[in-house]
Amino acid sequence: MSLHIYDTSTRAIREFVPVEAGRASIYLCGATVQAPPHIGHIRSGVNFDVLRRWLARSGYDVTFCRNVTDIDDKIIRVSAEEGVPWFVVAERNQRAFTWAYDTLGCLPPTVEPRATGHVPEMITLMQRLIERGHAYASEGDVYFDVQSYADRYGSLSNQKVENMRPAADTDDESCKRDPRDFALWKGEKPGEPTWPTPWGPGRPGWHLECSAMATKYLGPAFDIHGGGIDLIFPHHENEIAQSQAAGDGFARYWMHNGMLKIGAEKMSKSLGNSLLIPEMVQKVRPVELRYYLAAPHYRSSIDYSEEALQEAAAAYQRIEGFVTRAAEVIHDVDAHAPLPQAFADALDDDLGTPQALAVVHEVVREGNVALSRGDKEAVARLLAETQNMLDVLGLDPRSPQWRDTGSDLSPVVDALVAVALEQRRAARERKDYTAADAIRDQLSAAGITVEDTPHGPRWELSR
Repeated sequence: MSLHIYDTSTRAIREFVPVEAGRASIYLCGATVQAPPHIGHIRSGVNFDVLRRWLARSGYDVTFCRNVTDIDDKIIRVSAEEGVPWFVVAERNQRAFTWAYDTLGCLPPTVEPRATGHVPEMITLMQRLIERGHAYASEGDVYFDVQSYADRYGSLSNQKVENMRPAADTDDESCKRDPRDFALWKGEKPGEPTWPTPWGPGRPGWHLECSAMATKYLGPAFDIHGGGIDLIFPHHENEIAQSQAAGDGFARYWMHNGMLKIGAEKMSKSLGNSLLIPEMVQKVRPVELRYYLAAPHYRSSIDYSEEALQEAAAAYQRIEGFVTRAAEVIHDVDAHAPLPQAFADALDDDLGTPQALAVVHEVVREGNVALSRGDKEAVARLLAETQNMLDVLGLDPRSPQWRDTGSDLSPVVDALVAVALEQRRAARERKDYTAADAIRDQLSAAGITVEDTPHGPRWELSR
């Protein structure tokens, strides 16, 4: 089976056939950096990181472009509220997003363009649209003429032009030919940053930015465009219109991840339920938070609760426990061991992570049975399968990303624990169980959990 994905534009599952054989190109709408990220923002990053890893594992040379919208109405509004330059707001929050992506194990993008660095490409795109009769300048602004593209506009969101609401992206709609026309360029306003153009100084519109950056790095036609389902209209609809009207093929597949909600509400800062990433990784470890975000199907919505988060953490710990115990028996893991077919089939079926993780847990159950039997051959095979599956999902507890390397005092801690465990062993041998239990209790009070195994005691930092 080859990869099949749900394409929003056709509303159907389609076989993935790339523009260029052996290569896969992905554009993901990244952050608009007016505020630091909550887990709803980072879900998209995790979902498309899994897609990228699976494409790479399937043999594709992947180019992954994730943009940064660093100039926008919201950024300008926050800048005014805080009394700081717009670029201070953008830079501060971009760093927060980068930290969050890194903390949750997302691979760095191949390229991460900023909107403000691509104004020349935006000017060129606007010129092409004006020459083709699909855009017009008006009082320093430039607008896309929706009626000039009415026969195709609305195809992604499955709407008809006559039923669409006004774009509402300018203070004065009178400068538009049609209220549904959307701004490609916004003319100069007092206190706002500007860039020079043939139509006067101003700043880019949000939709124009992504079209210019996507085609700059991935070409006029590329494979996959991704983002949250809330971006389908108007953002992605407008990207398609302006890009294809200019003569570009643009994205062949459109993938959209579901929203993360609390109860019936979409997560938002205005509701006071933003759940920022630094706060979340105090509740669970980063790898457990990644598991929580990756486990549901990417197109499903997630209804956040503390209970669900802790259940996900416990589920990951069961996987981690097997990997840790098995690695004490098997020291060399076959990194090239084949993946279970059911796992590969699950991911090839529209990136079915719930079914893929079900396979992981089944292999872990078999692995625990093999450990209890002392079947080292089976343990070696099942550990290799487990770690290879987890590597695809970005969840391997033995990868450098997640391995707890401790602090600069870790050698001292290792030595002290080793001495304590030797004293405990000696106490047990002389049947002084009170002393042995006391040593174990002292270690527990110090945050160290001791587990007796058939291969001797093992310890780890308490969770």
